[in-house]
Amino acid sequence: MADYHTPILALTEIAAAAGPARARADAFLEELRRHIPFDGAWLAVGEAEPLGYTSLAAIDLDDSTVCFLEGPATARDIDVSGADRPGPPLSPNDLPVALEEWLTWAQCLLPAGYRDALSLSLYGPDDRHIGFLGLLSTDRRLPSPRARRLLARLRPILAHAVDPLRTLTMTVGLVRGASAGVVVRVDGSTQSLPGLPGHPLLVHGAPVLQAAWERIETERPYSSFLWPLGGSHAPDGHARITVVASPSDVPLLLAGVVLLSPNADTRGLTARELQILGLLVDGLSNAAIARALVVTQRTAASHVEHILAKLKVSTRTLAAVTAERHGLFVPPIAIPWRGRVTGGQG
Repeated sequence: MADYHTPILALTEIAAAAGPARARADAFLEELRRHIPFDGAWLAVGEAEPLGYTSLAAIDLDDSTVCFLEGPATARDIDVSGADRPGPPLSPNDLPVALEEWLTWAQCLLPAGYRDALSLSLYGPDDRHIGFLGLLSTDRRLPSPRARRLLARLRPILAHAVDPLRTLTMTVGLVRGASAGVVVRVDGSTQSLPGLPGHPLLVHGAPVLQAAWERIETERPYSSFLWPLGGSHAPDGHARITVVASPSDVPLLLAGVVLLSPNADTRGLTARELQILGLLVDGLSNAAIARALVVTQRTAASHVEHILAKLKVSTRTLAAVTAERHGLFVPPIAIPWRGRVTGGQG
């Protein structure tokens, strides 16, 4: 009976290590090569459709090959062949279609000298598809039964090592008092964040997530803002919403994490002043603020003066910078009459 204890132990230790997913992926492939022979390897996270994969690690593959493997042709081949579905490790020789009929092989791997491969789809314990591993060989002999069995046993270990949600979940510990959260996908949908429950404010299509998406689109790695509870005048206070954009080793379809912390400190600013700070962050003049809030320009100017005093700053620009830096504002999307906001200094 084959001895799997030594490689599984070594690879489990690598998978459990702290640090970036890319570092774990590199170390995993290097150790794996000691137990399963291959001439090239590609490890990626993501989904075959519609956006494809994000490479985490590669061994002995040139940049053009890696770029091709990340592209739509490979994603389509993986999807059509069923290589991204749960099941045992798969070789292209297991399929009833010749290598030359797959675009990835015809246009990329065969010209590069590869003749066979052993692939493994990666799934988490919740049956969530995580990624894909391909071990390439210049030898057309079928992969050994031992290699197939070992790779099958390593599936949950490798999936844990590179799971994007593991990376995103680590951000939860950086936000004090986070009580709810979701992962936001680029298509606007959400998925649960391990370790935290959801919240009615964080459901698909909710204004909070629209505001969070605007922060992600500006490529801020980390930002926060306040959200009124119980209505626009915040009769139940404010929650803090923290937005953490996905790091580079997380697949493109996962945009970031949105966390909710209750009972945010507003530093003595009223609900109206926090709304006005959101408009200042957007660059509105007093006249534009007055139109947005349906008040006189004098009332808007008075609110701004009170804000400057409370924040201990001398200009509206500094007030906006302070509000942005400390997340001391309510975004305009939370104001019911925000449609009146025309922006600018008009």
